[in-house]
Amino acid sequence: MSEAEPKKILMVDDEVTLLRMMREAFTASLRCEVDTSPRPEYGFELALRKDYDLFVFDFQMPMIDGAMLFFLIGKVYNHAEPPRNVPPLLLVSGKADEERARELLKEPGVAGLVAKPFRMNRLLQKARECVPGMESLPG
Repeated sequence: MSEAEPKKILMVDDEVTLLRMMREAFTASLRCEVDTSPRPEYGFELALRKDYDLFVFDFQMPMIDGAMLFFLIGKVYNHAEPPRNVPPLLLVSGKADEERARELLKEPGVAGLVAKPFRMNRLLQKARECVPGMESLPG
């Protein structure tokens, strides 16, 4: 069995400590490469430059929230030549019960919402559901 390419994940969350913890949990347990940014505008630039298999965005950030960021990236991807595939979005949110957050789950491409505070293995489980073929690391 040949080793699959590691999946590529982009995480954007303005809580730097949480961002670091998420990155460590993902790289320790899943075959993946993780890019992170606490700033949505930099996350946007990364998404334009590279291809990802999954986005993990914070729902609530100053200026641009995770949903807005996802829609902006989607617009650009859809108008690219050739059009690019928009990866699924996993939102993390301190306000998961909010109506807007629930509405977002009906949007195409929004694959899930994990409420803060969350257990890291719950987030990892959701990520595996979103990205078929993302392998767990032995250990």
